[in-house]
Amino acid sequence: MSPIDPALSIAAVHLAVGDLPRSADFYERVLGLPLRANDDERALLGPDGERPALELTRLQDAGAAPQHSTGLFHVAWLHPSRAELARTIRRIAAARWPFEGAADHGVSEALYLSDPDGLGIEIYVDRPRELWQRPADGRGVSMVTLPLDLDDLLAQWEQDPTAAVDAATKIGHVHLKVSDVARASAFYRDALGFEPQAQMPSAAFLSAGGYHHHVGLNSWQSRGGEPSPATAPGLRRVDFELSGAAELDQLERRLADGSASGATRGEDGGLLARDPDAQSLRFSAR
Repeated sequence: MSPIDPALSIAAVHLAVGDLPRSADFYERVLGLPLRANDDERALLGPDGERPALELTRLQDAGAAPQHSTGLFHVAWLHPSRAELARTIRRIAAARWPFEGAADHGVSEALYLSDPDGLGIEIYVDRPRELWQRPADGRGVSMVTLPLDLDDLLAQWEQDPTAAVDAATKIGHVHLKVSDVARASAFYRDALGFEPQAQMPSAAFLSAGGYHHHVGLNSWQSRGGEPSPATAPGLRRVDFELSGAAELDQLERRLADGSASGATRGEDGGLLARDPDAQSLRFSAR
């Protein structure tokens, strides 16, 4: 079967959080996502006021997720330039929020942190595609983990940080903790049509349109694990967008013809599915 729509993008993620005002403040003030709407139950944030990329919903009685549960590893916010990534780094540092790691992945430069509930975040910028290294067989990309030249990156923006991220900032990929990488990878590849791009010990990276990855999967902490309970903060849904109704219909037929079960159309026309670890996914047409 043909691969999933190469123009696929990630429109939004939905997170459940333990303290809604605290999390909304973090994502607006520290990460720089403008707050677009909020009430006692949810908050909408994102660079695009018409189409917020992040929805936060309040948990009534939040509890911690088991250490080895499946779920979110991180949501990755793609910046349009190195200067804009440097600007975000300076904003986070000015807020005295701790970073937890940084790496040069060859295809991208990235830093890592966690939100107030411990949910992972990556902020990154891509290198131009023509600079991405390829394996000898030419399939996929070569991803590495090398020290990041943070001094050179920060030199791209030496002014005071601004309150908000650049309007072109978006969700570039979502990385998930799964119980079985081979099983999860087979679902995203065979049932949905994502194309494998890189394979590492206990991890896989898949994408549409030759991107280095829209979906990351790993079992570093979660091999054999179960989904987090509904009371735990975490990822509730990933919203993908396809380029049109024909591409959405094609995906629906693909899911109906394959081994995936439970894919349904919502009242708004979106296609809802769950991966093998019960992660909710929604696909819609632009």
